[in-house]
Amino acid sequence: MAHRSTFVTALMWAGLLVAPLVGWAQGTVVLTGKVTGRLSNDTVAVSVRENPLDAREQITYARLDSKGEFRMALSVSGPTRAELVYGDDVTDMFLEPGNQLELRFKDSDLAGSIRYKGRGAEANSFLAELGDKFVENDGFQVLPDNIMFYEAPFLSFLDYRRKEEQKFMESGTEGLSKAFRDFVQAEIVYSYANDRLTFQDLREQVVATEGRLKMSPTYYDFLNDKALTENPSAIRSGMYQEFLLNYIHHLATSSGKQRTDPDFYQVCYDLAKTNLSGAIQPIIMGRVLKESFRFGHIKQSAAMLENFRSVDDQNQYYPVLKQDFETHKAFAIGSPAPDFRLVSSTGDTVSLRQFAGKLVYLNFWRTTSGLALRDLPYAADLAKKFEGKNIVFLNIALDENDGAWRQLVISKKLPGVHVRSSGGLRSAVAHAYAVQDVPSYFLLAEDGTFLNTRPKRLSSRAAVDEIKESFGKANTYSSTLPVKK
Repeated sequence: MAHRSTFVTALMWAGLLVAPLVGWAQGTVVLTGKVTGRLSNDTVAVSVRENPLDAREQITYARLDSKGEFRMALSVSGPTRAELVYGDDVTDMFLEPGNQLELRFKDSDLAGSIRYKGRGAEANSFLAELGDKFVENDGFQVLPDNIMFYEAPFLSFLDYRRKEEQKFMESGTEGLSKAFRDFVQAEIVYSYANDRLTFQDLREQVVATEGRLKMSPTYYDFLNDKALTENPSAIRSGMYQEFLLNYIHHLATSSGKQRTDPDFYQVCYDLAKTNLSGAIQPIIMGRVLKESFRFGHIKQSAAMLENFRSVDDQNQYYPVLKQDFETHKAFAIGSPAPDFRLVSSTGDTVSLRQFAGKLVYLNFWRTTSGLALRDLPYAADLAKKFEGKNIVFLNIALDENDGAWRQLVISKKLPGVHVRSSGGLRSAVAHAYAVQDVPSYFLLAEDGTFLNTRPKRLSSRAAVDEIKESFGKANTYSSTLPVKK
């Protein structure tokens, strides 16, 4: 089952929305119900994700009548996890074709008061009890206190939790559908596997006073179990999908690759293609592609996306991935940064293109932003550290008051190149870089393309190392791209 984690939000929610896949019978689910108490909302909704690679949800609404009663019918393409939504309150459900559920809950407490009757009631009642006993109980969660454990006590914690979950499942799911029992079993198995697989990395992030924990030679041996990585009965579990993505990352890093390597996502894509099979293979390859769209090189992503068409022979996922690629390509690594011409504090016209051949650290700021002003001394330190190096610190002020901006830059003798764009966040340059707040930073490669759209802040101690590693990195990316035949 999904467990809460302060540090891996994606891991926490991975199991909450599970997509029905091809091969499962489609059907209708009917929900009727009543909200008691003084009504604060006029609708209820059920949210389902139809495609595991599509963040968009299929949402069905039902309006409450004067008595707080509602009725809705929705189509599902197989057994699926869903969310019942009332205002800001949400509770999880498991729906199967043919379910006819009667719901009743208090206006002030959906999750804590919901009761089920009808076909599908036993499974959903069990799911609610499971959440109360394990998900909402900090004693069963991976939190700072147990992340600080060493290997043996952490494994003891995981083993105890899994044993208790298994016992609870065996005593409460007899007579329920195989699809539901398979789903719950997968949540138990892959919560354990995910937490064990990611423990070493999490601990390194949390325990800053120690180096990376060295694991025993057999710690990762559980990954050799083919039944864990090849489990068709778990394909509906988002936790299983999350585990496999983490597993592919682990294979890549175990081979010596790091997330900062230019070919990291290409390696992960190839590993998923080689090590996975069946219906789960294109899902995990698609998950890697979505990561590459956001953090990888645009040309590398485009080549992998084209290759993916041969894997997705039913064209089930390619259209969604293509749309995601188009959404992110403007700011992907390797995409050209928008040019601009602005007036500097000395009265000269400055364009981005004139810095071709240099690394450019873009800093969007304004004189009325306390956070941006706080970074100014750090900007001066960075400029001093990289004096004479092949880098330009280009500061774009989104200020309406030219006089105040010019006076601050000149009187403080601020280092770097300073230009101003009137119009603030509504200006053309702010729009071109999708700047929604200041300070915002971008690191541009020597060829004028995006290298990092979220570099370390000027005040970060890691900014120096990040900049040092960025010199010439565009050429390194280019060397990993597929050669056109």
